[in-house]
Amino acid sequence: MATDESKSRIQCGIDFDRDGRQARYLRAPLSRNTSGWGTVDIPIVCVKNGSGPTVLFTGGVHGDEYEGQIAVSDLARTLDPVAIQGRVIMLPAVNVPAVLNDTRLSPVDHRDLNRCFPGNPFGTFSEMLAHFIDTVVLPLVDISVDVHTAGHSMESALSTNMHYLPDAQMRKRTMDAAAAFGAPFNVVFWGVDEGATLTSSVERRGILSLGTELGGWGRVNVEGVSIGKRGLANILRHFGVMEGRPDTSQRDGAPGTRHMMVRDQDCYLFAPTGGVFEPRHLAGATVEGEDIAGYLHFVEDIDRAPIEIRYRRSGVLWMASGPGRVQRGDVVAVVMNDYDDAVAAV
Repeated sequence: MATDESKSRIQCGIDFDRDGRQARYLRAPLSRNTSGWGTVDIPIVCVKNGSGPTVLFTGGVHGDEYEGQIAVSDLARTLDPVAIQGRVIMLPAVNVPAVLNDTRLSPVDHRDLNRCFPGNPFGTFSEMLAHFIDTVVLPLVDISVDVHTAGHSMESALSTNMHYLPDAQMRKRTMDAAAAFGAPFNVVFWGVDEGATLTSSVERRGILSLGTELGGWGRVNVEGVSIGKRGLANILRHFGVMEGRPDTSQRDGAPGTRHMMVRDQDCYLFAPTGGVFEPRHLAGATVEGEDIAGYLHFVEDIDRAPIEIRYRRSGVLWMASGPGRVQRGDVVAVVMNDYDDAVAAV
């Protein structure tokens, strides 16, 4: 486990205290057969003007999640220092090897970057990169928005998300920020494996942390990109970095975000064995407990009947299975319910 005093091996040419726009590349060492002193160039943009909070926008932590890469890179190209008061740090393609490989995991070390925090400067490539973000970038930051989608593994209802925070004041600030972002849903959730994520690293430092799920199924979601671009600008307006009021109007006519929660493991539906999963519902659908979520088929066995998989909770489908073939233990559905602070606190 690395400590904050461990020096990063990644070179950064940004002067974070300088006003104006700086566009550079982080230089992350990667020795390989054809280049002993090889590096990976990771784009980073810092826009600063005067005083104000520092906002971090990240995309491409997983390489097959495109909406954040598009939204953050678009803002990084166009944000004018004159238009802000504060500092905006943007990393549109954090995990460049995975981005170029179109995969969730890094092709360098086959690790999930978002399960490597707080990282280790002397560890694998992903651990080294996580350590740089945790020890060099995060100490500068007041607000972090990490833009994700469900990649190839799932389809998500378009949403922001956050962990349940025991501190009531920080919980309210984060939920207010999610409402300002303006996605159709905001999901307060208790995950399956959250301790080594970027979100958890941000929270350990007392920084406001917001995530998103803006699409999935291995494609670019048109509405997800639009919500992402609008949401990043809304966050800057909400925290006074840019002038103006957030636009939180919804496509269905709703005035704003619907707060939801994924309270316990019964909200997650796991495949009991390997097979081809045939889902019955799309993300965003209202489902009932004991309804059939889908069928698990065994197409390689002619006479083997499919297995019915049923929901264990009623609610709205936050995540719906993406790939047809699943393995035992894969999540095939996640159900969310309307947020209730009294229930969440139990």
